Amino acid sequence: MTTVYAGASTWPPEGPGPVVAIGNFDGVHDGHRAVLRQLFALAAEQGAPACVLTFDPAPTAVLAPERHQARILTLADRVRLLGAEGVDAVVVEPFTRAFAENSARWFAEDLLGRQLGVRGVVVGYDFRFGHQRQGNVAVLRAWLPAVPVVEVAAFTEAEAPVSSSRIRRLVASGAVEEAAALLGRPHLLRGVVVTGDQRGRTIGFPTANIVSDVELLPAHGVYAVRVRVDDAGPVHAGVVNVGMRPTFAGTELRIEVHLLDFAGDLYGHRLAVELVARIRGEQRFDGVAALVAQIGRDVQRARELLC
Repeated sequence: MTTVYAGASTWPPEGPGPVVAIGNFDGVHDGHRAVLRQLFALAAEQGAPACVLTFDPAPTAVLAPERHQARILTLADRVRLLGAEGVDAVVVEPFTRAFAENSARWFAEDLLGRQLGVRGVVVGYDFRFGHQRQGNVAVLRAWLPAVPVVEVAAFTEAEAPVSSSRIRRLVASGAVEEAAALLGRPHLLRGVVVTGDQRGRTIGFPTANIVSDVELLPAHGVYAVRVRVDDAGPVHAGVVNVGMRPTFAGTELRIEVHLLDFAGDLYGHRLAVELVARIRGEQRFDGVAALVAQIGRDVQRARELLC
């Protein structure tokens, strides 16, 4: 079971120092797995726990919110997926403006060296750290001379690095199947079911409206999905519409999930929605009858893709 620590200062001083991989690990994608493979190898060599040091909230959200990119995963899912990969511990460092003022040397010698007592460090090829990103692998090795530091080259697919930014672009464009190939699983939306306008049930396709915990949403449109209720029980096939509902002159974004062959009350429950394939983009229809006919075709296409 993965142990989570609220900052490096909470690492138990009586325990063995870890080997740490440092980064945001947003997505826990194939590029991150290349880093984790090196983490596990070095941790085994050092006889030390394999630990990930990550940050929350995202540094850009604090320092440059105008440049902040939507997160692929919630923190809870990031920790869960790192644990599923085999990480022994995750240190979640609270990222604040005060923390960002710390020098690169402080990060290396105090946070890594004194607080964590690291026995090894693994980082990606573009790793920078400390105030204004002044630190790099070379100075990290100089300031921690007794600690092995492994720099992992870019992991590429289709001749391009697999990165969180690349995956964000794919999801945002609706290319969820391509994103899934890099993530190693479908992109996931999560949220609590809230009361909507209940129009779906009047046209034969009841929907559960969710408020997403996940920042990264796909391009507006209709998707074939797999859904789990409260992270328990069976997985349900379904369709989700993400968009503004132009047929009804909608003015706010809605995420509406229709579960195939399902009957039950979902209000207040949490849904985990895996985006398997895009069926179509968002459309405006000339009336409810045309919309209902298209939804029927969407459901049939989802059955073909999922069942």
